This record gives sequence, structure tokens and C-alpha cells, in this order.
Amino acid sequence: MAAANYRADLRHFDELPARELYDLLLMRVDVFVVEQNCPYPELDGKDIDALHLRLLEGGDLLAAARILKPHEPQDPSKIGRVVVSPAHRGKRLGDALMRESITACERLYPANPIALSAQAHLRRFYESFGFVGTSQEYLEDGIPHIDMIRQPAIQPA
Repeated sequence: MAAANYRADLRHFDELPARELYDLLLMRVDVFVVEQNCPYPELDGKDIDALHLRLLEGGDLLAAARILKPHEPQDPSKIGRVVVSPAHRGKRLGDALMRESITACERLYPANPIALSAQAHLRRFYESFGFVGTSQEYLEDGIPHIDMIRQPAIQPA
């Protein structure tokens, strides 16, 4: 099934109305903590300085990701908290979310690589977007992960 009709919305934390922020955080907790049976500190202090990419259809939150800016000029931007609503799975929204996330990173930080910490079982999914593994598998909150990076489309001179 093809990706649903959606609208991409990219905002800073402080630009999200309370109800929309609640919906975003609830979806992440429902998937990452409850569904994956992984008690961990979902609210990690990074959301306040992050950009939040959401895929929306009408008033429904379909999927979301968090984008962190590079700390230093040569550092990568980071995509994290990549999540698709359980009610909207099977519509290729993960693909759409990653395309939108990469596009946002390349627009905002064109000379920087993009990094992510992938759940290991999703390695091939992220490889399909040009990410390559940069670490061995490791456990993060009891779930196997691998660090991955995607080189910038624009190489520094």
C-alpha cells in the first residue's frame, strides 16, 4: 500500500501547541516504552532543542521523527525517535518519514552528514536511504542497536 496523503510539519518544541505536543509524546511512549516493553527515560531533555517532524493527515498524527542540530560545524545532524503510529502502519509512512527527515537535514545542514542510532533489525531499511553502519551492534535499553551515518549530498571543499 502506498503512503497515505499527508502533510509534513517541521517545528521547534516551543512552536507545538500543547495538545499536539501531548499527541506526539503519547505516540512515542506508546510505541517505544509500552509496545516494545522497554522502560527507559523517553523524555530525555533533548526535545526542547530539537526540531520535530510530523506527518499529519487532517488532525491525525501519522508518524514523527526528531532532528537534532550538529553540536560543532563538522558534526552530523541526527535523526531519532523515528516512529509510525500503530493505527497507520502498512502505508509506507516510514519511507515517507525518512525521506522528509533527510530532506530537512540536507536543507538545514547541507554540508553535514546525518547520523542515527538504528534498532538493529531495521538496518536494511536505513541502508535503503544511504546510511551505512559505523559500529558493531550494541544494547541500548535492552534492544540491539547500530550506529549509522549518511554522508552529505554536498561535500565540503
